[in-house]
Formats: sequence, C-alpha cells, structure tokens
Amino acid sequence: MDIQIVVPIYNAFEVTAQLLKTLIKYNSDDDVLLIDDASTDSRIKDLFQEIPPHWQTHCNPHNLGFVKTANIGLRASTGHSILLNSDTLVSNDWLNRFRQAIEHVSALGTATPWSNNAEICSLPMTLVNNPVPPELDELANQLRTHQPQYPVIPTAVGFCMLITAQAKQKVGYFDESTFGKGYGEENDYSLRVEHAGMKNIIVDNCFVAHIGNQSFQELSLRPNEETMQRLLAKHPEYLVKIQKFIEKDPLRQLRESIVAKISAF
Repeated sequence: MDIQIVVPIYNAFEVTAQLLKTLIKYNSDDDVLLIDDASTDSRIKDLFQEIPPHWQTHCNPHNLGFVKTANIGLRASTGHSILLNSDTLVSNDWLNRFRQAIEHVSALGTATPWSNNAEICSLPMTLVNNPVPPELDELANQLRTHQPQYPVIPTAVGFCMLITAQAKQKVGYFDESTFGKGYGEENDYSLRVEHAGMKNIIVDNCFVAHIGNQSFQELSLRPNEETMQRLLAKHPEYLVKIQKFIEKDPLRQLRESIVAKISAF
C-alpha cells in the first residue's frame, strides 16, 4: 500500500537528526520526502547526504511556512500521505499500523497515532505534555498486543497526520490563504473531512513520540487568539465541539485499558 512519508523541515537540527536516524532504521525502504523550508542552519543540508538514495528531497528557494510546505508534500503523491513533524521519533512497525487502519476503516480521511505530546491523543495522560518514553521500541511491541478500535475523534493532531488519497480527492489540501504560516490548518482540514462524510480516527495501536515545538519555532508560530478566530470564522461550532469532547472524554476507558497493559511508559 502506497503511503508517502512527508517531513517538512525548518532548522531544529538536533531533533531533525534524531528523527532521520529513526526513519532510516525503520523506514529505509519506504517512500520518504524531506522538504527543507529554506532553513538558515546549513547543517540541515548535511543531513540530506546521509539518507537512503531513493528518498526524495526538496528545498524551497525561500521560506514559505509550514502550511504551504506541507501542501507541496501532499501534492507530491496522489496516494496516501503522512505528514510527520521533524520533532518526532518513530519506532518499530509504526507505518504498518497506519496501513492496517486504511484497510480496516471505511471512508477514512485522517488518522493520528497516540503520542506523549498530542493533545487529545496523548498517553498516558490526555491533554498533557507527557515525557518521551525511554523505550519506544518496547512500547511499540507492547501496543502490538492491543486490538485496535480506531475511535473517531473530532480533529487530527498535526504532529503525525495521515491524509488519505480519498481525502485529497474530496477535500483537497490545507487552506493556505486562511492559515498562512501555520496553526489551525489541521483542525480546519479535519472538519472539512467530517463535512465530506469521512472520518478522523486514532490509530490506537500506534505510538509516535513528539518532542514538540521545535521545528518552525523560530518563526514564532504559536496558537493564539488570532489563529483561533481564523478557525472559528470558518467553523463557528469548533470550540463547542472540542469542549464537549473533552468534557465527555470518550477515550478515557480506552486510554486506561492501554496504559494498564503497558509498562514502557
């Protein structure tokens, strides 16, 4: 099954180097596209010399920001794409679990794995920046015993976000004109996916670590009142929808059952 891994990069050399090390270890034979958004750190280009020869690279001639850079990556393949932040760490068999989700979930639009730092998709505690687990491979192996339920969620979380080929065809791409340099684009996209009759889910037998707020941080990209107002202008129902989800916490029992089985946290 064709899934292209797309990694937008802007500086953050140390975490990018860590991610590429894990991608080379676990995904050296897969389709990977690295996009440098005109990094000012010259060491980023040095990293590109160490990757498998069939991986693709693209360097923006000038800085475009995350949303436009992500769209370049999404348009690079007509198949499924996973947008993967450069401040993440992958582990054994993670990509196969996305493939399984695509096979088992009808009308799939987006999918997000669990992570230590992923808002509503955080483990072991939700809505918390949990520490990066010290033994990611052991955690991945233990999660393999979990029978996935693929619960529907109101929004994907952009640190690691599958966008299916079907979603590209029906919904298109991120809204560059509204969300500019970034923040809010994945929420908008997820709501558009839902409006198109497709699903946003958690791949609940997969975990991708997220260090958080590293790449693109020099551009001062942070959620604030302005970014929220842009989102609410398009989707006035968004805030109430998320608040109700958080209050009901439909993932609580699932989280607790998974955490009870896993000693690697």
